[in-house]
Amino acid sequence: MARLRNTLCLVAALLLINQKTATSDFLSPLFAPVYDNICKEVECGKGKCKAPSNTTFMYECECEDGWKQFDQHLKFLPCITPNCTFDLTCGEAASPAQPKPPPKDNITSFFDPCQWMDCGGGLCNSSMPFQYSCNCREGYSNLMNITTFPCLKQCALGMDCLNLGIPLSNSSSSSPPALPDSSKNQGLNLRGSSLWWITLCVSLAPWRILFI
Repeated sequence: MARLRNTLCLVAALLLINQKTATSDFLSPLFAPVYDNICKEVECGKGKCKAPSNTTFMYECECEDGWKQFDQHLKFLPCITPNCTFDLTCGEAASPAQPKPPPKDNITSFFDPCQWMDCGGGLCNSSMPFQYSCNCREGYSNLMNITTFPCLKQCALGMDCLNLGIPLSNSSSSSPPALPDSSKNQGLNLRGSSLWWITLCVSLAPWRILFI
């Protein structure tokens, strides 16, 4: 009886794998134009867009030496985390813990880029759907002067960051306007691009079909 049950489980698993493969093969021609053009539009930060190693997402970012993704298991994330010494609390006095924001609806917050972005010493601003920027507080500036990168103080960067081409003077006249010191946002890392979110939705479509 136990052997029969194990055999049935194995057959069911093989059928599920075959169904996913068949669905993916069926949908591939429909998404071919997107596959061809996606890497022309996506932003991988300090990385290069390439074809995915699996069919879960339609592209992945291959990071340059010295850069990494916030979560290395999520290969579609941009490479915006430098592999060098930096201290996000540099120059900050100890302050009481801030109250946690009330929980949001899981579906709504999933598509809110500010739920995935850690702006460091700045405020995540998402004035339009699927787009964000890190607006820095006074005394902070965007890493590499890119508005979708986190806000750091000049003293936060270690000397070894120079090897990555990151200037220790991390400021520019083109930096976004400063915000009051009370402005802060916590979360995860993700770039602000509407195309990325569209890609994510399209990538998940085959899996949704499997469960309908």
